[in-house]
Amino acid sequence: MMRFPTDPVGLPGLIALGVGMGVFVVSLLRARARGVKSPKSSDARRSNASIWGIVAQGIGIGMVGFGPIRVSLDPASTTALLEGAIVLVLILGAVWLFDSSSRAMGRNWALVARTRSDGHLVQSGPFAHVRNPIYVAMALFTLAMAIAYGHTLNLIAGAPLFALGTAMRVRHEESVLRATFADYEAYAARVKRFVPGLF
Repeated sequence: MMRFPTDPVGLPGLIALGVGMGVFVVSLLRARARGVKSPKSSDARRSNASIWGIVAQGIGIGMVGFGPIRVSLDPASTTALLEGAIVLVLILGAVWLFDSSSRAMGRNWALVARTRSDGHLVQSGPFAHVRNPIYVAMALFTLAMAIAYGHTLNLIAGAPLFALGTAMRVRHEESVLRATFADYEAYAARVKRFVPGLF
């Protein structure tokens, strides 16, 4: 695998990333528990083709995180503290976005594209502003990791693969939602995919 030069980093950024990852794991377990505790319902539509998108996203994120970490900044230096603050804002923003999105989805949340026979089109919470807030959260997480690890140049290789995987998942998920919910077209016309007013 091609290795890019790494930037020097400090402990504040690594600690911020670690704290954020811990909070994310708790949030992920809570999202999973909501689905397990809900009444059983059959999948109305399911698209396992989105698994290839998950794989591409995972490899892209892995490429960003791959490589040595050069912890050489004085932890009390302005650069290390600023880096730590940026990482903390990004990772906590990612966790908040994931948590609020998974709560809005409730038992509709799943890893692969599917709808439940008793499900509905979620248009509240972050979904009122963007159609794919969890993928935005994943992008924020990836950026936070790149900064914390000093792997910003790794984004050159990892970000396009992550974007490809995201595009694959969105395509499959949108086809499932269009086939299931009559109001999806109106929702998609009103709400952007990733950034309000842009994409």
